[in-house]
Amino acid sequence: MKIGIGLPIAVPGRPAREVKQWAEDGERLGFHSLGSIDRLVYDILDPLVSLGIAAAVTERVQLFTSVLNVGWRGNPILFAKQLATIDLISEGRLTAGLGIGAWPDDFTFSGAPQKGHGKLFDDTLTEMRRVWDGEVTSVSGPTPLPGKGRPKVLVGGLITAGYARAARFGDGWVAPTLSLDLLVNGVQGVTEAWATANRPGKPHILTGRYFCCGSEAVRLTDEYVAHYYGSKESPYYEPVRADSLDSDERLLKELIALSDAGVDDLVLYPASSSLDQVHLLAEALERVGAGRNPTFEFTTG
Repeated sequence: MKIGIGLPIAVPGRPAREVKQWAEDGERLGFHSLGSIDRLVYDILDPLVSLGIAAAVTERVQLFTSVLNVGWRGNPILFAKQLATIDLISEGRLTAGLGIGAWPDDFTFSGAPQKGHGKLFDDTLTEMRRVWDGEVTSVSGPTPLPGKGRPKVLVGGLITAGYARAARFGDGWVAPTLSLDLLVNGVQGVTEAWATANRPGKPHILTGRYFCCGSEAVRLTDEYVAHYYGSKESPYYEPVRADSLDSDERLLKELIALSDAGVDDLVLYPASSSLDQVHLLAEALERVGAGRNPTFEFTTG
């Protein structure tokens, strides 16, 4: 299991200009990937712009989205070209984790339809594939050029149709940032769908968890999860908070559990935007032995 770190784009009050430094530090300190999450109606930097910045200032580190919400973006040709652009800038380092989207406000304020999300997701993925295959053309030729700017795609979803969608359109499956049970069931579901679709090999599995390091880790994580999910009364607060990593003990326990469950890539998303979190997480991973354990791919630079 390879370990990455999320960009601090969804932490309220983050200094926006530090996204560049965060990306550079993440690569220098040995993280395998940089990740981004996505919402429309929230205090969050645009994930595509942020990953474009990260792509421009790094050379080795992989770039993940987990997930970009397809349901309210509206224009699959534009969306496909945006992803292809990041993939070209990064020289093939982008893996796009895609989901339908679950936040009602995002659909309301984007004017996207509130129903028929599954069909919309299928239609969008089909059209994006056409773009990447060079089948969308103009008088000047394919846009973008075929064989270039084609990111790897992981598809989210927690029901049978979602697993089948991942097997049909994707290179694997992206799991939610909570619940080991959901992850284990999802890995089984998408593996079965993979076999049913006669796909070779096995699906690539990506998931994420929230983290915070330092003396104020518990308080900062409490505040961040409550803010992101609306309040501590949100039905999502307790399960997300329970799986958030705010100590070495929690970090090691979750690394072992996720690796044993079959996760290929884990992105740890920050509950604090302080630049020292990149360094503190690298140090914590070293303390729990991630750099010496052959199960985990993490080396400090």
